[in-house]
Amino acid sequence: MAERTGGRAIIIAAVLVSFSIIGGSFFVADSLDRTTEQIGRATAVLGDLEIAAAPAGAARAGRPNRPDANREYDVDVDDAPIKGGDDAIVTIVEWSDFQCPFCNRVTPTLAQIEKEYGDKVRFAFKHMPLSIHAQAPRAHAAAEASHRQGKFWEMHDRIFANQRDLSVATLDRYAREIGLDMEQYAQDVEATEVKQRIDQDMQQATKLGVTGTPSFFINGRFLSGAQPFPNFKRVIDAAIEKNS
Repeated sequence: MAERTGGRAIIIAAVLVSFSIIGGSFFVADSLDRTTEQIGRATAVLGDLEIAAAPAGAARAGRPNRPDANREYDVDVDDAPIKGGDDAIVTIVEWSDFQCPFCNRVTPTLAQIEKEYGDKVRFAFKHMPLSIHAQAPRAHAAAEASHRQGKFWEMHDRIFANQRDLSVATLDRYAREIGLDMEQYAQDVEATEVKQRIDQDMQQATKLGVTGTPSFFINGRFLSGAQPFPNFKRVIDAAIEKNS
């Protein structure tokens, strides 16, 4: 009983601290992105403390524990947008949210990986629009609709290049700029099949224990967050050495 009570106390304390952080940010933040980052950090802290406070070996109700970074997971990339060499040694699977500032922040690191490793690495994208981001679902639908015309990465790059504006009009303009058949795009972006495709990615994330973005699996090894290049490099190099 004391152990359980202590765990609750930790979580309650974390909630109070988190609300203080978030509340303060509304008064001192000079941008919506900064507030969103504060919320993301507070959520991550709460998740870690909740795990720490739980009895040993206990998973959170209704979902598995966070992925183990020392384990290799089988991650299905069928139907996912993929770029990179067909014979790549390493596959990097990313769960991302187009409105998540951390997902945008990691894009230069991914570009650096692509430049340094070339055809040794390929990238697969998984949809994970978070509930705190109101414009994310439409952006993901636009990207998936673009994927159906072979233009996913062109839409992906435009969205992240101007992440603050994800209005329907802007996404439609991007679709025209990248040369989509606009009649087909208009149908696909509203299609049930597109929503189901996005939902499937989110369901897969839940099964793996992924709860935040960006989240990566590098040849099945979990890496969480907008990590610096050396952290990716360490996991990638180990995967190349193992499979060479």
